[in-house]
Amino acid sequence: MPSLQGKIGLVTGAGSGIGREVALLMARDGANVVVADVADDHGIETVKMIQRTGGGAAFVHADVSDPAQVEAMVKFAVDTYGGLHLAVNNAGIGGPAALMGDYPVDGWDKVIGINLTGVFLCLRAELSVIAAGGGGSIVNISSILGFVGFGQSCAYVAAKHGVIGLTQNAALEYADKNVRVNSIHPGFIDTPLVAAGGIEKGGDLWDFIASKHAMNRWGTAAEVATPVVWLLSDEASFVTGSQYVVDGGYLAQ
Repeated sequence: MPSLQGKIGLVTGAGSGIGREVALLMARDGANVVVADVADDHGIETVKMIQRTGGGAAFVHADVSDPAQVEAMVKFAVDTYGGLHLAVNNAGIGGPAALMGDYPVDGWDKVIGINLTGVFLCLRAELSVIAAGGGGSIVNISSILGFVGFGQSCAYVAAKHGVIGLTQNAALEYADKNVRVNSIHPGFIDTPLVAAGGIEKGGDLWDFIASKHAMNRWGTAAEVATPVVWLLSDEASFVTGSQYVVDGGYLAQ
């Protein structure tokens, strides 16, 4: 298993879904984890889950679209644990479903603000701190929709494409400072975000989406967390600026 013993990590959107699974696995591998989320009760529950297994964790409220809150989030990690080595920029939303010609501008602004500007703001705050501490690793959570289009989702698709560019640029700029930056691109994953979007598990739409994956099923958050933590670990020491697809064969079809 990859070892994160003695490392200090930060995960945004860690109150549920992929972010929670990543935080749990990081803690299991020895990292102290700062759990960040806008939903305080969910984030605090993630911290309790980690602490119940003997891991170290602390919660901080953070809206990643707010520069001041992002800076405070990173400062909290440093003040609480003495530094920062690892970060997973996972927080995101789905946004409205509409044709581009009808897409609401306020919906566009919100999706871009969280899913793209939020990743930029996190990178901006994290990179210098991680570099100053001797280096480390950052993983940005994008999507298979960072590579292809998807009807009635122009803001989400644009944001996730943009995450690739941010990842590659950060990797180029900070490689000589011993900071690695990569992105993970999940397929459709069974998370609370999906349920909140109105897709009924086992329903016709659920089955249709499953059929778009070569494995004919949805993925789990744990299946995404495992490669994320590998990228964070020293076992991926020569990997930076890369995009890793975790999609059950969606893009292979």
